Amino acid sequence: MSTILDAIADLRAGRRSPVDVAKSALTTGVAIGLLLILLFPVYWIITVALSRGTTLSSPGSLFGDPATYTLDSFRWVLENESFRRGLLNSLIVVTVTVTVTLAFSIPGAYALSRREFFGRRKLLYGYILFTQVGAGLSIAVLIALYALFSGIGLTNNLLVLGLFYAAGAIPFNTWLLKTFMDNIPVSYEEAAIVDGASQWQVMREVILPLAKPGIAAVLVFAWTAGWNEFIVAQTLIHDPDLYPLSVELYGLIGDRRGTSWPQFAAFALLFALPVAIIYFLAQKQVESGLSFGGMEG
Repeated sequence: MSTILDAIADLRAGRRSPVDVAKSALTTGVAIGLLLILLFPVYWIITVALSRGTTLSSPGSLFGDPATYTLDSFRWVLENESFRRGLLNSLIVVTVTVTVTLAFSIPGAYALSRREFFGRRKLLYGYILFTQVGAGLSIAVLIALYALFSGIGLTNNLLVLGLFYAAGAIPFNTWLLKTFMDNIPVSYEEAAIVDGASQWQVMREVILPLAKPGIAAVLVFAWTAGWNEFIVAQTLIHDPDLYPLSVELYGLIGDRRGTSWPQFAAFALLFALPVAIIYFLAQKQVESGLSFGGMEG
C-alpha cells in the first residue's frame, strides 16, 4: 500500500511520468501472474492431498470442497512402512552424496583457485565439459553403468548409489565453489601466514569461514542431487527394501489396487518437504554464494 501511495505522490510531484508508473504497474502485474502460474501446481497438489476419494479432482470442482478436506492421506503415508523405509534409505544415500561432494569439492576448489600448476585452466574447463558431454550421452552411459555395476556386483548398494551421485555432483560444485573462492582476497591468507598460521590453519580459520555461503550452495545442490534422482536409483536398486523415496513414490502409480491420487499427492509433498526446508534454512547463504560466485540471475 505504501508503494502505491509513494507512486501517486511521485506522480503528483512530477518525479515520475505516467508512462513510468504504467510500466512499473505492468511489470508488477506480469510478475504476480507468473508467480501464480508457478504456484498453481503446488496448490493443486495440496488440495488433492487433502481431498477424499482417489481421483485428482472432485465432481464439479477441480479442487474439491474445502469442507471435506482431511489429513487421512498424510496419516496413511506416515504410517506406511514403505515410506519410513524409503526415508531411511534416502537419508543414507544423501548423506554419502553430500559428505563425499564436500570432501572433494572444497579442497579441489581451493587448489584450482589458489594454486598455479601446469594445465590448470584446461583441467578446470575440461572437467566441466566432460560432465556436459556425459549428460548428453545419458542413455548410453546408463546402460554401460548398469552392465559394469552388475558385472562386479555393485547393484543393490546404497553407498555405491551415493558415491555415484557424488561423482556427478563434484565437477559442477567444485567449479561453483572455485568461482566463489576467487573473490576472497589473497591478502587475508597472507596476513594469516605472516601471523604464523600454517596452511591448514589458513584453510580452516580463514577460507572456510569466508566460503560458508558458497559451501551452503554446494550443500543444497548436492542434497538435491542425492534426494531427487530417480532413473539411476531405479536402474541399480532392485531390492524393494533398499528403494529410496523417489522409487517408492513411483511405485504408488503401479500399485495393482489402483492409484490413490490423494495418497500419492501426500507422499509427493512429504518427499519434497526436506528439500524445501534445507533451502529455506540456507536461503540467505545460498543466494549470497551464488551472487558472490558470479551466478546471479
